[in-house]
Amino acid sequence: MNAPPGTITRETDITAAAEDTLSTLLAEIRARRNEFGAAQKVPDDIIDGFKRVGVYRAMVAKRFGGEERTPADFCRLIERISEADGSAGWVASFGDGACYLSALPDDTLGELYANGPDVVYAGALFPLQPAKRSVGGFVVNGVWPFASGSPGAEMIGVGITVEGDPVDGLPRIAVIPAQKVTIRPNWDVIGLQGTGSHDLVVKDVVVPEEWTLIRGGPSTLDAPIYRYPSVVFAAQAHAIVGVGIARSALDEVIAMAGSRTSITGAPVMAERGYVQLEMARAEAMLRSARSFFYEATDQLWNEALNGVINPNTAMLMRLAATNAARQSAEVCKIACGLAGAGSVYTTSNLARAMCDSFVVAQHAVFSEGTLQSAGRLLLGYPAQPGVL
Repeated sequence: MNAPPGTITRETDITAAAEDTLSTLLAEIRARRNEFGAAQKVPDDIIDGFKRVGVYRAMVAKRFGGEERTPADFCRLIERISEADGSAGWVASFGDGACYLSALPDDTLGELYANGPDVVYAGALFPLQPAKRSVGGFVVNGVWPFASGSPGAEMIGVGITVEGDPVDGLPRIAVIPAQKVTIRPNWDVIGLQGTGSHDLVVKDVVVPEEWTLIRGGPSTLDAPIYRYPSVVFAAQAHAIVGVGIARSALDEVIAMAGSRTSITGAPVMAERGYVQLEMARAEAMLRSARSFFYEATDQLWNEALNGVINPNTAMLMRLAATNAARQSAEVCKIACGLAGAGSVYTTSNLARAMCDSFVVAQHAVFSEGTLQSAGRLLLGYPAQPGVL
């Protein structure tokens, strides 16, 4: 039987039981998404739901009870959650943090996953705050903004800089139990309101050196997923949230188009020529961006499987992620335009989609600098530091 109009075919190998569990969670998210923004967080029981569907163990090594899923598998999971709600998808996307954490020493990883692989990690990297060396490690102090998902996290990472640190300019991340970190609520924004991206405050916390890692540095673990560039993967996990949001926006327009009439007496939306044209344009934009995204993902993954990452391929993935985030925001704008005045209400799912997608596209990893870096490589110049 053919899928209904607007439906994206799911590329997945999950079991029927896992699909039932995920479908139940997505229905719960859709039913409750209005409360996320009001609470400025994704509730703890939804975080527990993320654990049940494998968000936090997906990228954890099998030796610690994880699944070592492929980047494409993880992104498809985040895409589906994001269709249900952008804030939920954004918070779930930080399940990719297991790849960052794989740069911790082996013994530390054993401690981290001693009680199982479903460890909820969040954090904020910039601005890097100076830390002082001590007998026990590093004394960490500072304030870090944009700590998405921190209200539900068990472990929190913050970016530090240490005088004389031989890390080739890469940031060091201190990983701290959440109870030692103060969350300062200040997430007053127009989109992704439920992500709880508040400030983190750390005061005189001693972090042992073995509980720090170098962002973008080599992993302690030897598996293809840990050869996959973690900085690039983080950008992917964010970008696919926008794709899921845009899919939900177009599906909303499709659902209303066949029956919604105009107060001016115009035909139903689906019969209007300009609606047909704009829907076709938006559908093509979204599917093209999504296809480029997963094509680049598969190409980079194949290199990780073979053990050698080409910087050009990694940069192409960054370009595909940036394109996906930006095109998704444009698609949501088109969807809201087609819906007219009905999309201006704060209770409108289309209004939420437009604001959420805008905030996704505003993230620093999708800045003009990423496009410039991609252009440099395409023209034969070396990549700028920190983008891969």
